[in-house]
Amino acid sequence: MTDFTRLPDLALRSYGGAVVAASDESFAEKEALVRPDRPGFQAETFGNKGQVYDGWETRRRRTPGYDWAIVRLGLPGVVRGLVIDTAWFKGNYPPHASVEACEVPGHPSPEDLSAAAWTEILPRVDLKGDAEHPFEVRSAQRFTHVRLNMYPDGGIARLRVHGEVRPDLSLYDGLSLDLAALANGAVVTECSNEFYSAPHHAIAPGLARHQAEGWETARRRDAGNDWLVIRLAARGLIRLAEIDTTNLLYNAPGEIRLQGRDGDGAWSDLLPRTRLQPDTPHRFRLAEPRPVTHVRADIYPDGGLARIRLHGTLA
Repeated sequence: MTDFTRLPDLALRSYGGAVVAASDESFAEKEALVRPDRPGFQAETFGNKGQVYDGWETRRRRTPGYDWAIVRLGLPGVVRGLVIDTAWFKGNYPPHASVEACEVPGHPSPEDLSAAAWTEILPRVDLKGDAEHPFEVRSAQRFTHVRLNMYPDGGIARLRVHGEVRPDLSLYDGLSLDLAALANGAVVTECSNEFYSAPHHAIAPGLARHQAEGWETARRRDAGNDWLVIRLAARGLIRLAEIDTTNLLYNAPGEIRLQGRDGDGAWSDLLPRTRLQPDTPHRFRLAEPRPVTHVRADIYPDGGLARIRLHGTLA
């Protein structure tokens, strides 16, 4: 896979993504396209519609045209790359596909989206069966929806839409928000170690269901400690820090320290080195909030965090 796959999947169901419409889903449901897990398969498992597939599968076309599915991005943003996965579809995959995208504000219906101005971000490409197909996207435009087209019909297991989150923070004027939330535009810019799972999991939406949905490092065998740096959604004043070690029963850090900086300024303490408990959501009020743009979380000596939430107000 290419570097863009390190960016969050903007279409992921657990991030609020959804398949809002499709031309056909006779054999397998469209909603499978944005499931977070890898596609599964069990041979000779038949239902009323034939072999059961963990993906989206349409009927065999007997008329001109092609099939399509519209995906609402749970995290609107700039798309940097796509992965079209035809896992387990071997004799019934589409030979070609393309992807379009659009930006529509509010909460548009499928009818509204059909009339939207769509931009092609991936021209028609060749596909193989039972394979992941990564494609880089060169566009700086913000999008809220993508449309996957397959020619002429067949099955696709997953669509991954990797990119950079670009939210509308004007909704929070005068209100508090999680300045470290991926959904609000925060991003992990640096990390000491991501052996078991990606650091952006720590700022992902929702609660971690298991260890793999948080950030976890390898076991350290030296005198150092692990850390990550978060560029906040916007310059703000942090008043409450939530440090969640849920699901980390034997590999939670012993302690944590939070430091902040404004722009390229010096780091200074927001939360001094503080003890943590395993499998526990912790909440700490921060004394004397001041404007910061970045936060560094040091964990001692290693381990994992399910989530980091930094609640405050825009500066």
